[in-house]
Amino acid sequence: MLIEFSVKNFLSFKEKVTLSMEKGNGDENLENVITNNITDLLKTAAIYGANASGKSNILKAFTCAILMVKNSNLIPIEGKWNFIKPFLFDETSKKSPSEFEFIFIVNNVKYRYFFSADKNKVYDEILDAYYSQKPTNIFTRTKTNNYVFNSDKNKLESLATNNTENKLFLSTATTWNYDKTKDAFLWFSAAIDTYDSFNEIADKDLIDYSNDDASLKTFALKLLKEADILIKDITVDYEEKEIDSTMVDMFIPPLARNGKKYKIKNVNIEVEHEVVDNNNNRHIYKLNFNEESSGTRVLFSFAPFLKRAFENTKIIIVDELEKSMHPSLVKFIVKLFNNENINKANSQLIFTTHATNLLDLELLRRDQIWFTEKNPDNGVSELYPLDSFSVRKDENISKGYINGRYGAIPFIKDIDLWLEDK
Repeated sequence: MLIEFSVKNFLSFKEKVTLSMEKGNGDENLENVITNNITDLLKTAAIYGANASGKSNILKAFTCAILMVKNSNLIPIEGKWNFIKPFLFDETSKKSPSEFEFIFIVNNVKYRYFFSADKNKVYDEILDAYYSQKPTNIFTRTKTNNYVFNSDKNKLESLATNNTENKLFLSTATTWNYDKTKDAFLWFSAAIDTYDSFNEIADKDLIDYSNDDASLKTFALKLLKEADILIKDITVDYEEKEIDSTMVDMFIPPLARNGKKYKIKNVNIEVEHEVVDNNNNRHIYKLNFNEESSGTRVLFSFAPFLKRAFENTKIIIVDELEKSMHPSLVKFIVKLFNNENINKANSQLIFTTHATNLLDLELLRRDQIWFTEKNPDNGVSELYPLDSFSVRKDENISKGYINGRYGAIPFIKDIDLWLEDK
């Protein structure tokens, strides 16, 4: 579970900003809170802001850091992390590394993991584990190649010789079977993921559907029904087969293939609708999945992610959750995560949105609502929570946001002023 995430000098975030999933003050909406013996956490967080205010940059910062951990052992010695992009509107920042910090819980142990890097190399890296109230430092790395180990010194010094300047030691140590970094690394590789769209269904999920995974199909159909999308059944045919060599020869000469085999994927999804005619007779009609509305397709694609999240503890981070979905549907998904009888694994959902119907203190706590705002003079983005304002429990948050009370809205010229501006 995520406690907090911080980023500095990445895209529009010049200064350090922190997104906290830790419960703040107030005892309202306690069903939205995960209670554990380390600290109470929030199940969901919504991030609002004007276009180009930095909302999506939060997702990009998460994605950048997570991908670096996951792929560190795959990057070649001379490889570059080209998706690391510092704040460019400042001469010092543009030459400095970006910084990322995660505080999280895995297997009832709290961890703090920090690293700084630019596209060429890692500069600093720290992993602390809280086996008690005080942190135990697993390793500290400074100036790229200086390592400090407080235990297992001989073993870790040997592992450090296998690390390169552009790789994270967390990944290298785990690859070489060091137990004390394993849980932290696996949290990054299996428990937290970011998404910018659910329009495309992953191959793995298509295979599960096509294998007639009863539990997945039942979950998807129930999800669609609860969203008032009346679909009786879904059939998925998924086939992956090797392309005939004579067909490959037409496009790729044998020498250019270098022995590689080429495959093609055939996917067909049919959706069954039950319709009642004027005589109260029931009829089944089949439609191709592509003929369904974009909202239906998104929700169908989202179903496997939701099912996995409600079975195993996950952190799902989504940019513009409301893409192609009605605002009521977005509200429904948030309610699923906040419901303790559905979200039994205590998974967390973090998302950016423009859906003002979610700005309801009966749905979200004040510490679950966040805003981004960019300074128009220097291009620096800020991130701050609603509970940094004096907000009454019965306040109309949606109205206050639209009226600009909390910032994070665009400054749009009046039409007459726009016409006068030359």
